[in-house]
Amino acid sequence: MELKPIKVNLDDYPTTLRPYLEDANLYDSSCSADAKVLFSDKDEGYYIKISQAGTLQTEAMMTNYFHSLDLSPKVLEYLSIDKDFLVTNKVIGNDCIHPKYLEQPEKLCDTLAESLRLLHSMSYSNCPVKNRTANYLDTAQKNYIAGVCDKTLLRQCGFKSPDEAWDFVKTNRSLLKTDTLAHGDYCLPNVILYNWKLSGLIDVGFGGVSDRHVDIFWGIWSLYHNLKTNAFANRFIDAYGRTLVDDEVLRLIASIEIFG
Repeated sequence: MELKPIKVNLDDYPTTLRPYLEDANLYDSSCSADAKVLFSDKDEGYYIKISQAGTLQTEAMMTNYFHSLDLSPKVLEYLSIDKDFLVTNKVIGNDCIHPKYLEQPEKLCDTLAESLRLLHSMSYSNCPVKNRTANYLDTAQKNYIAGVCDKTLLRQCGFKSPDEAWDFVKTNRSLLKTDTLAHGDYCLPNVILYNWKLSGLIDVGFGGVSDRHVDIFWGIWSLYHNLKTNAFANRFIDAYGRTLVDDEVLRLIASIEIFG
């Protein structure tokens, strides 16, 4: 995770957040246009995520739940005023795009798959998002209607048009299950390792009870994206457990993500 030193005006932040920012070196660690993320090196470290009002409520809720399973940082503050502010402590370790992990891609692939299998074995009895699958499909349908389309993924899936891809989704959507505690955005920057052991999961706003193949798809995609090769797809599936993976459902997930 890249950290860029920045200066901020404390008057721009709610008073309850200033103790996390005062007398600290501050860095911009944002990796998305949808939210700004600050890192404060005060104490053991804090992350302050800032986004449009109301957009971080589910993430705060799911982070709390994952924290109860010892899988995520603790939510220290969540404020929703003119903007949303989410403060968490720093998880010990480094994310999976750290050079020391990328330099050992085979070990990284296996560790990611095994960590995902661990997550998917967890109980979801008290999960606050009971049917992420429905949310997932609803979002894709709204985006399809709005004309959102990843043309690169469309071609990779072998579809000639968005309509053809959406017909495939409609025909096969019943294959999706809602039986697994999922991260929802299982990418290398969102997985924190410490000495090659899972230390925590971050950015869990798309998490909930869902279909395991959503996380499997993103794990494979993220290895491809960060290692610039698709050579680890089969290795990831083998390390996760091939008998648990349905290739047709993976293609369905890819088709849904066309309308991400």
